[in-house]
Amino acid sequence: MPTLVEDLQSSKSNLEEFRNVATRVLKYIPAVIDEETEHQGYLICSSTTAGTRKRTRPFKKDLFIRSASTFDEEFQQLLEILKGLKQGNRDFKKDQFAIIDRTIYTIQQSIGIGLDLLFEQNSARKHAGNRFEELIRTILRAMNIAIKKVTLSIPYDTEGGQKFYRCETDVIISPHKKVKSDSRNINKDEIVISLKTTTKDRMPKIFIDKILMERFIGHPVKIVGISLNDVQRKDDRGATKISFTFVSNLFMVYTNFLEQLEGYYYIDIPRRALEDPFNQYIFPFSKFVLEDVWELLKS
Repeated sequence: MPTLVEDLQSSKSNLEEFRNVATRVLKYIPAVIDEETEHQGYLICSSTTAGTRKRTRPFKKDLFIRSASTFDEEFQQLLEILKGLKQGNRDFKKDQFAIIDRTIYTIQQSIGIGLDLLFEQNSARKHAGNRFEELIRTILRAMNIAIKKVTLSIPYDTEGGQKFYRCETDVIISPHKKVKSDSRNINKDEIVISLKTTTKDRMPKIFIDKILMERFIGHPVKIVGISLNDVQRKDDRGATKISFTFVSNLFMVYTNFLEQLEGYYYIDIPRRALEDPFNQYIFPFSKFVLEDVWELLKS
């Protein structure tokens, strides 16, 4: 078996691998944490090892499953929900929406917490982003949805001749057995999904990519955004607090004056996004999994 350090930095391709690493971190946390503080419903844990003080990213108290045994029980329910989706079930209860958000949040945040405690900050951020993309792709495959990562090659002229801009997509999903989009075209039936652990400093690219793709291809392109959360740890005069990074006004300006996305989904949805008019465009991730993705793929 790989060490926890090796497990956290290795790519994942199935849900069992994600369950295993999350369970290892959940069992590891109580052994090393010596302090925790609460801020606006979020917890930040601290650990001192070999004279080095490490702090975790904030995690939401009512979303994160701290018990490994409880996580295992809810993970089994997640598998049953995904099995039902593959069999065509579209009728789910409120608690099943909660299972989706809690289990996926716990998997991703446990990986992030493990990285915070065992890696330096830049490396932790990079690996957490990679695991998030892998996790969402794995969920989509488990729903029996065809997926593919496509890079559009957009030509432009220069004094030195024609060159190409590489417009990368995080993942494209399709109602067909195989994704039909390629380096020259995004199929009208398919959906581009932008995966960002947070929208901080990344929100403009999602809207700009939609404009760029549509102008290059010549027809509307459906784009959906998925993020983990928009909250981060902040050190304020020696005190550790949290700050919220969702720029709500900027989101509405882009939506009203640039392009309107087909939807934006958070696993830990910002409080501001629950208010009107943001709640007309921003939704919980569970709504995407259990309802909206199927409607988008039909339209």
